[in-house]
Parts: sequence; structure tokens; C-alpha cells
Amino acid sequence: MRLFRLLKIAAVASRFGLDEMVFEHEPSGRLARLANALQFWRNLSAPRAERLRLALEALGPIFVKFGQVLSTRRDLMPTDIADELARLQDRVPPFDSALALQEIEKAYGRPANEVFAEFNPVPVASASIAQVHFARLHERDGGHEVAVKILRPNMLSVIEHDLALMDSGAILLEKLWADGKRLKPREVVAEFAKYLRDELDLMREAANASQLRRNFTDSSLLIVPEVYWDFCTSTVMVMERMRGTPISQIDKLRADGIDLSKLSEAGVEIFFTQVFRDGFFHADMHPGNIFVHADGRYIALDFGIVGTLTDTDKNYLAQNFLAFFRRDYKRVAEAHIESGWAPKETRVDEFEAAIRAVCEPIFDRPLKDISFGKVLLRLFQTSRRFNVEIQPQLVMLQKTLLNIEGLGRQLDPELDLWKTAKPFLERWMSEQVGWRGLLRTFRQEAPYLARTLPQLPRLVHQALAAPPQPNLQPQLERLLRSRRWQNAWLALIALLLALLLGSQYL
Repeated sequence: MRLFRLLKIAAVASRFGLDEMVFEHEPSGRLARLANALQFWRNLSAPRAERLRLALEALGPIFVKFGQVLSTRRDLMPTDIADELARLQDRVPPFDSALALQEIEKAYGRPANEVFAEFNPVPVASASIAQVHFARLHERDGGHEVAVKILRPNMLSVIEHDLALMDSGAILLEKLWADGKRLKPREVVAEFAKYLRDELDLMREAANASQLRRNFTDSSLLIVPEVYWDFCTSTVMVMERMRGTPISQIDKLRADGIDLSKLSEAGVEIFFTQVFRDGFFHADMHPGNIFVHADGRYIALDFGIVGTLTDTDKNYLAQNFLAFFRRDYKRVAEAHIESGWAPKETRVDEFEAAIRAVCEPIFDRPLKDISFGKVLLRLFQTSRRFNVEIQPQLVMLQKTLLNIEGLGRQLDPELDLWKTAKPFLERWMSEQVGWRGLLRTFRQEAPYLARTLPQLPRLVHQALAAPPQPNLQPQLERLLRSRRWQNAWLALIALLLALLLGSQYL
């Protein structure tokens, strides 16, 4: 089956002349002439960008998503290709409306006209995984105007074949490329596969939307549609219909009086809020998934892919971002080594100098003069030199950061990313390591402390009274040496706990 899929990929690439797009960069031009001579039967009169888009659409959802990412990298892509690939964001050819009605009947066990008071069979948006129709609920269900997202039929088998090919390619990469093991390509593919499979369960997407909406309740920056759970299944999702202007329509936003400078700054704040405050972020923020409300707030759509970060990840990232914004490259190098991402034997001064050489040239420059894609490439080369391990759990964050850069570049090329982000990170770090962070930690741990503190004297007595074990002797000796501090620590913990519980009643 994998062989057939591989042959199909090769056939599609040949039919649309993608080999020509590769060979045209060969200096002599002989390979391009040879390819055309051997395949005289194909018609390559269409523009190269259109042929690339059609090829990606023919190859399926994974390749469409690849095109979506490329469309946001206008600093790396030729203009004609970036413009054409942007059509993949919300203009993927829809599947037949009759199939959509069949999927609704299969999901609910009754036809669409019984589920909805009104249902428009013409889709308003079509993407690689699903398409969206507008509808209205019956009055008995609230009569709300809704958006109905329907999963494309028979998606799982196609995606599984493509993921299998990607995994095979990752195995070859690990075996044949010297840097393969360090880059962990199989783990990266597994992480991507996890998020892609999550997209095939619309109940999971509905839960993601609900969580993000709760995180931004009463927000002045972001609107997230309400989910109508009674109408959600694994293949159909029903949510509040949102009205706004696609963020890619810059001229219309200006005509509507939207301040693009403030909008771009709000986008940066939304990103950092999701990452550092919540550790839960929308990881598919291409222009097709973002609208702008008439009051200037962002509207988030399509929650199939989200990223999560642990407290350790957030702390590491915050330290690196903040040190980076302060141009403290030594701290950036130390954070990499402390986290275990760089080998312990790495010389801090050499690593610091390498990071400085990459990052220093981009400071004090507006976004229009900075290419994070090129910066990431140079950082990648630096990481290879110092054997820094690639962290698969941060792949989605890196993708999202590139999407944010693409959006910011379109909205306000003069955006000062550093000035916008630095105060937020400084405030966040203060809340983490200052007295607010200490108080929040004790609030979170209060139930556990209240349960375990009364047991501590008995547990310590049992540990000291038990017959010593040979392998535990060093630990017991350290415990005995530190026993004189136990009463002081218990008193301090009890005092802090009392202050914490008391503050809840003030």
C-alpha cells in the first residue's frame, strides 16, 4: 500500500511538472530539458504556482497543510507561489453537498431538515480536513444561527498512508544522515501525527474550542465561538456563527476603521498569553482561521490543532525569550545547558558567542526587515554545531510562531516585536518567581498540605525508627543531620498555610 501511495505521489508530481520546478535551479539547464523531452505528453502551460497548488490538493490533506504553512512565508516564497498557496487556507475544493447531508444523517440518525430549522447545503468554507455550512437551530433548541463543521468522508485511510510514508522517510533520515538521530525525525513525525489524528475527531476539536473560550472569557482581545454540545459528534461539530472580516483582507479592515497597528500588537499579546499564561495555544493560526470583529477583536476559528506546554517548558521558554529580549546571550546559553537540551560539557562562552552572532543583527529593526525563517535556519546550524537536541513537543510552537510572524508582517511591517513582547514576559516572570507566584503555588498546594502536614511527624518517626537498610544508610544519615531544621521548616510551612487560608476570608 505504501508503494502505491509513493507511486501516486511521483505520478502527481510529474503530471503537474513539479520536477521542472526543481530542475530549473540546476545551473546548466540540462536536467530540465531532459525531463521535458522524456515527458512530452504533459501540458505545462498553466503558471507554476497554480500547478503547485493543484498538485498539493491532489495529494491530500497533509500536503495541503504543508502548502498552508508555506503560504505564510512570503519572505521565503516567491510572490506568485505565496499568493496561490494562500488559496489553500479556505478555498480547498468542497466535497459534494449530498455527501455532507449523508454525513449529517449518519451522525444524528435523522435527516438534516429534522436536526436544523434551516441548513444551507452550499458550504461557506472548505479546508483539507472538513468543510463548513451555515444553519439555524429549531426554536426549541434556542433558534441560534450556527456553523456546522462536517468531516470529509473516508479521511482516515488516506492520512494513515501518508503518515506511514513520512515515518518511513524519517527512519531513512535517521540511518542515512549524520544529524538524523539528534534531530529526532521519528519523534517529530509522531508528534505531527498525533495532532493530525486529533483533527479527525471533532469532539476533541469542540473541547479545544470550549477550553480556549473559557481561557479568554470577557477578553478585550479575542472572541471564541460557543460550542453547542448537544449537536456535536466525532464527525459533526456545531458552534456559534461568527461574523467578521478575514484578517487577510487588509484593505477592507482599513476601510472599516480597524487600527492595524493595534491589531498586530494584540496578536502578539494573544500569542504570548496563550503560551505563557495558559500553556494551551491555537496551533493553526494561518489567515484562513482568523477573522476580525467590527470592534477590532480577533475571532479564532478551527481548533483542530492546539499545543500544550508543561510548566517546565513554559519556564524554559520564558527565560530564553526574556534573556533574548535583554540581549543576555550568556543566559540563553546557560538555560539550554541547564535544561539538558545542550550537553553539559558545552562551553558557555563559545555557545554564547554563536547565539550572539545569529541574534544581534536583528535587534532594533522593524518586522519588515527581519526574516525569522532565516534566523531559525541559522539557529538550526548553530544547534547542530553544539549538538543541541531538537524538542519534538515544541514543533507546533515553532510553526505557530512562524504563522504569527507572517500575520504580523501583513498587518504592520513596522511592528516592534521586541517592544511589544518584552513587558508581557517581564510581567509574567515576575508573577512566576515573585511573591504572587509563591502565593499562587501555596493556593494550589493548600489541599495537599492540609492533608499531609498532620502526618509528617508520624512519617518522620517511622522512617527514623525503622531498621536501617544498607542502601538507605547515606540517606538516613543526611536525614539525621538535618533533623534540627525540621521543626523550623514545619513552623514556616504552617505559618504560610495559615496566612494562605486566612487570606481567603479577608
